[in-house]
Amino acid sequence: MGELTQPPAHVVTAVIDRSLTEDLGRAGDITSAAVVPTGIQTTARIVARSAGRVAGIRIASQVFTTVDADLTTTIAVDDSDDAAAGATLGTVTGAARSILAAERTALNLLGHLSGIATATRDVVRAIEGTGARVVDTRKTTPGLRAVEKFAVRAGGGANHRMGLDDAVLIKDNHLAVAGSVSQAVTAARAAVGHTVKIEVEVEDLDGVVEAVEAGADIILLDNMTPQLMQDAVALVAGRAVVEASGGITPDTARSVAETGVDLLSMGWITHSAPNLDVALDIDL
Repeated sequence: MGELTQPPAHVVTAVIDRSLTEDLGRAGDITSAAVVPTGIQTTARIVARSAGRVAGIRIASQVFTTVDADLTTTIAVDDSDDAAAGATLGTVTGAARSILAAERTALNLLGHLSGIATATRDVVRAIEGTGARVVDTRKTTPGLRAVEKFAVRAGGGANHRMGLDDAVLIKDNHLAVAGSVSQAVTAARAAVGHTVKIEVEVEDLDGVVEAVEAGADIILLDNMTPQLMQDAVALVAGRAVVEASGGITPDTARSVAETGVDLLSMGWITHSAPNLDVALDIDL
């Protein structure tokens, strides 16, 4: 895998600020303020309780330094690396009160993003050798899309469009209003010009033929059986990128990839991937 591009700094800062505001509220960590004496310094280890692919360790580190700029963090297992169960992913040193105030927000983000990366990695491995790639969808947690899509990249997957503003994807409801695939593609091309990719969602082989003839760049096969996907790939014959979507799971990914499609778009890897179990252990 090539060098991993981190999410934009201003996006990460906004996510962290929102998350800390949600947890610390108006009065901060009143428990730590009550029971942890001022001035106590400590070191804490961020630990993987289960094995998986790491994503978000740098974000977690930033959570700690956002709470207290005097905290010092180190990273032992970086984003896109695999960690064994029990591995120390990083450390944070400084005021115990600050570390405890940042703990949950840091672990929530790290566990969630590492879970996405781990799920993506496992699907990528499952389809290895087919030539197909795993991509995500817009089925992301509101406010976390950029960091969740970063986690997909950390897992070896690729990103679909980031939002409604960077690519045209004509879906069934668009077609219901537009009238036909050819009418929709023609209208889209006239509106966005030649530099923007146009993708069309189709549900049968007639739709595949119409999309190819209309000049679609990408054809999305929605909820087709593997046999229909294979027939669709043969009809397209390399004239467009072919994407499979709709209900693809880790268990079915290999059979879908073997039909010859170029892309498997999976909402599951962002909306249903289980968190990686991570924890913070304080060493006094």
